[in-house]
Amino acid sequence: MNVHRASFVMITHNRREQLRETLTQLTALPEQPPIFVVDNASEDGTADLVAREFPAVRLLRSSRNLGAVGRNLAVQEVTTPYVAFCDDDTRWQPGALTRASDVLDANPELASVTGRCLVEPELREDPITPEMRYSPVPAPDWLPGPALLGIMAGLSTFRVSAFREVGGFSPRFWLGGEEELLALDLAARGWWMCWREDVVIHHAPSRVRDARRRRALGIRNTLWTLMLRRPWPSVLRRAAAVLASAPRDRTTLAAVAESLRGLPWVLRERSVVPAEVERGLRLLEEPQRNSAARRYVG
Repeated sequence: MNVHRASFVMITHNRREQLRETLTQLTALPEQPPIFVVDNASEDGTADLVAREFPAVRLLRSSRNLGAVGRNLAVQEVTTPYVAFCDDDTRWQPGALTRASDVLDANPELASVTGRCLVEPELREDPITPEMRYSPVPAPDWLPGPALLGIMAGLSTFRVSAFREVGGFSPRFWLGGEEELLALDLAARGWWMCWREDVVIHHAPSRVRDARRRRALGIRNTLWTLMLRRPWPSVLRRAAAVLASAPRDRTTLAAVAESLRGLPWVLRERSVVPAEVERGLRLLEEPQRNSAARRYVG
C-alpha cells in the first residue's frame, strides 16, 4: 500500500553538480517521498550520476531537451495524488511537502499550493512574494490562503488529477513562464490555487543558464498566453506593459517576432477565460506592473 501522498518531479539539463546537492537534500527529507528526475538530454553526465548515486530516484532519460514538458512525462508515472515540481536549484524544507499535502487533503476544490520562496544564501524573500501574499484576487471564505491566478512551478504542489485534466504544460511553450497558461486553464475549469506562508522552499539560483534566451522565451510565452486567453483590449494593454519593461534590443525584438510567427496556431486555439477569471486578472495588473519580479532584463 502506498503511504505517500506526494511525489517530487524534477527536470534538469546540464546541471550535474547542483542537481547532486539538491537530490542529497531531498533524499534526506523526513517525508521520504518518491522522486522522479527527467534528464533533458544532458551532456555532462547528469543522468549517469543520478543512476549511480541515487538509485532510489526514478530516472527518466530524454533523448532531447523537452523543457517543461518533461514534467508531463514524469506525472504520467506518478501514483501519488499530489506532485511537487521541485527544480534542480530549489530545496524544499522539512515539513513543507507535508503541509502542502495537508492543505490539498482538506480542500478538494484546490488544484495547487504555492510556497514561500527564500533566496540563498541570504534567505531573503523572492521578489515575487508580495504579489502572492497580497493577491487581490477575490476568494471564497474556505480558501486556505491568498488566491492565485499564476504560480511558480518549482514552488508548487499540484493535485495530479487537476494537472492531468488540463493537459499539463503546453509543448509549444517549452520553458519560461509556461506556468501562466496552465494556471489560467485550471481557473477556467473552476479550480482554485493558493499561496501558503508556511510551505517554505529555498532557491539557490543556478549560474548555468542563458539569461538572454530565458528572457526571450519569457516574453514570447507571456504574449502567447495573453493572446490565447485574454480579451483583445486586455491583450493590447498588458502586452504594452510587458514590452515597456523589457530592454529595447535584439533579444526583445526576436521574442516579439517569434510570438507573431505563432499567430496562426494561437488564433486557432484561442479560448478566452470566463468573465470572473478575467476580473481577477485585471485586479492583478497594477501589482504586476509595479513588481520587481516582472522585469524582463536578463
